[in-house]
Amino acid sequence: MDLKARADKAFTDVETALAGINRWMYDNPEIGFEEHNTSARLASFLAEHGFAVEYPAYGLETAFVARVGSGGPEVIICAEMDALPTVGHACGHNIIATSALGAGVALAPLANELGIRLTVLGTPAEEKMGGKVDLINAGAFTGAAASMMVHPSNSDVVDPNVLGVRHIDLEFHGKDSHAAFAPQLGINALDAFVQAYVNVSMLRQALYPTDKIHSIITHGGDAPNIIPSYTRSSWYVRAATRERMEELYDRVTACFESAATATGCTWNVETIGHPFEDMVSNPVMVELFAANAAALGRTMGRGADEEPGAAGSTDMGNVSQVVPSIHPFLTINPGDAVNHQPEFAAHTVTADGEQAIRDGALAMAWTVIDLAVADRWGEL
Repeated sequence: MDLKARADKAFTDVETALAGINRWMYDNPEIGFEEHNTSARLASFLAEHGFAVEYPAYGLETAFVARVGSGGPEVIICAEMDALPTVGHACGHNIIATSALGAGVALAPLANELGIRLTVLGTPAEEKMGGKVDLINAGAFTGAAASMMVHPSNSDVVDPNVLGVRHIDLEFHGKDSHAAFAPQLGINALDAFVQAYVNVSMLRQALYPTDKIHSIITHGGDAPNIIPSYTRSSWYVRAATRERMEELYDRVTACFESAATATGCTWNVETIGHPFEDMVSNPVMVELFAANAAALGRTMGRGADEEPGAAGSTDMGNVSQVVPSIHPFLTINPGDAVNHQPEFAAHTVTADGEQAIRDGALAMAWTVIDLAVADRWGEL
């Protein structure tokens, strides 16, 4: 039996168990840095299948690292695990985690034969906070030869477009007053937010298709008859490169400042989590993953053929800036649903979702086998 067939056999032996973990994660979503039950279950599964597990790891309570192999280049497979508020696993991190576990188990019996060190890295808080950046800073990726993960989507794309993003909270401070009796004595922080929103809306006509600015208001006041003295809102500023993101961020904050000036408020911005970098997909791994996905029945599209503005963000972009990486999208055939909708979350536990776990796990495992057998590490 050849190496890829052996990897397939090892995966098949745990496929039912992985489907169960996928369903359990769907039923028990935990948001970023609160994935205590999830990370414990994933780490335990890997320990049961021959991995040396460190949990918690790298100073993060819900990170784990599971290792196998005695020498050679290190390959890191990232297992995201956090859910979104209110909509649960609507980004499909349950599929990301279980496909990472599946790839790990598929490769574990072959690691020494392939001459590699294999690491499955539990990466918490991808949504908004950027847990992988904390792991980079703690040395989790230092010296690694390659890193990879897969992400469920509504299309198959081997090297998707990924934007950088900054997550920020904006506060305006004004002065309370009676809204009917003495409004002239107040300084309206809600007006400041509205003006800031309008300013940004006016900026949109000058944006590139890959520039994205969106926000929600998280505190708009306390009662209609009180002039609001405080508002808070959350904003995402995205762009195709870190340089453009910083340029756009400066223009957005100028919109905030002018709103404060117009209304007489003071203002401040708080950075939430880490800035995310754009994704650099390694061409050698892109080529190998696409070929292996095709062997599994998936024809992978290319990011260059996608609409440039139709892109999200991930802290895997930061990883790709320091380690050769890939982050392919795999469709779970969700119909009209897209990521971050509850309908998409529900589709992660269908037969199509389970097929994505299998295809993602094996395409990653087979890609690692191809790299090792042909000793292509120097090409990455």
